Amino acid sequence: MADLILFWHRRDLRVSDNTGLAAARERSPQVVGVFCLDPNILEKDDVAAVRVTYMIGCLRELQKQYIKIGSQLLIIKNDPVQGIPRLAEALQAQAVFWNWDVEPYSQQRDRQLLTILNSKGIEFLEPNWDQLLHTPDEIRTGSKGIYTVYTPFWKNWSSRAKAAPAPTLTNATGLTEEQERTAISAGAIPLPTASELGFPWDGELILEPGETAAQSRLQEFCDYAINAYQEQRNFPALPGTSQLSPALKFGVIGIRTVWQATEAALENSRSDETTASIHTYQQELAWREFYQQVMYHFPELATGAYREPFKNFPWRNQEQHFQAWCAGNTGYPIVDAAMRQLNETGWMHNRCRMIVASFLTKDLIINPQWGEKYFMQKLIDGDLSANNGGWQWSASSGMDPKPLRIFNPASQAQKFDAEAEYIRQWVPELRSVDTEYLVTGKILPCDRHAVAYPAPIVDHNQQQKLFKELYQKQKQ
Repeated sequence: MADLILFWHRRDLRVSDNTGLAAARERSPQVVGVFCLDPNILEKDDVAAVRVTYMIGCLRELQKQYIKIGSQLLIIKNDPVQGIPRLAEALQAQAVFWNWDVEPYSQQRDRQLLTILNSKGIEFLEPNWDQLLHTPDEIRTGSKGIYTVYTPFWKNWSSRAKAAPAPTLTNATGLTEEQERTAISAGAIPLPTASELGFPWDGELILEPGETAAQSRLQEFCDYAINAYQEQRNFPALPGTSQLSPALKFGVIGIRTVWQATEAALENSRSDETTASIHTYQQELAWREFYQQVMYHFPELATGAYREPFKNFPWRNQEQHFQAWCAGNTGYPIVDAAMRQLNETGWMHNRCRMIVASFLTKDLIINPQWGEKYFMQKLIDGDLSANNGGWQWSASSGMDPKPLRIFNPASQAQKFDAEAEYIRQWVPELRSVDTEYLVTGKILPCDRHAVAYPAPIVDHNQQQKLFKELYQKQKQ
């Protein structure tokens, strides 16, 4: 009988283009998947119900994929440091394979688990960096340092050859009936629903869960929207983005697969405009990887600012202002539209993420960590590296050579929602108001009691001036 290998799925809920899973199958035909519902993650106070719902949907399809190829995906609910060795030992697994992760908690957890597996004589394959196109130590400056600015990182990163997608797992041997009973006694459980885990979500998901849906979405994007991506990606009323961020967060599509699809789109490009659009999308993939790599090398980013002036910044942190921001009741239509989209769907257009983050930090002068946490509590694609990187960029507290980038909500609305289509979609009480008043920042010419829309909670010009004054004092 072949050696049994457990493959521990984490952020790679797929059987195609999965480097660690392919390596496991190369080692032995008996490969069984396992996913651990980790209480260290699920019991945190920044877990979004929509994200758990999407994850459970992805796991449901992954279980079907495993059955199709002749094996099983086991589910356990336990601290992985305890649950994975217990299951592996009970099943007499020869090895446990998994793909490496950049996040601080994952790094610490995996090191602990490695120590335990080694003590039990259970093998582990050399780490696979499945979620990255280049390993954290591969992209270095000329002096072998870590890049802290995106542009030179992009130049180095983009100049390097990218690996092809890993082979798809098409067949494997699963557990015998006796081994299945052993797995249950060692903690394997039926896949629960999100509600059973305490995360009910009644809304629709912006992207159907699972590997099949993600591949279809990628194909559709590369066939159509990617050709106009550079022009349309900043307009929240248009379907100009890939909306693949949830799929990339949970790894239901491989990053090599996405990159290969963009390269194929480049080969089919017939104009400079479409070529530029595709390159712009590739730069966004590089931004995602830049944030992942700096999180790996600078884990302190997860809990604080990178730039010195912001480590003890005198944020005003008015709770009433924060609650108005969360609810989409700031009196700034573009900000409120974005926050209501987030609250209702679990997703927000990227241009709007920048607008609302700038408003919270530069207009309301509230600690970006408040907003970062709220996003994680709501986002279907909530990802520590991407979310943290985006918030530090907007707050000017991160790795950014332009420290005082301040967005004017009115000018942003004029430029990217000129007809107020997005605003009217998400702030229905303003649908009858003239567009001029929705996108210019002018005081609304209406009875606020009748319209039930708040007056602006702060004055942008005054707050911008105040923020700059506070920042200059911090620099002294």
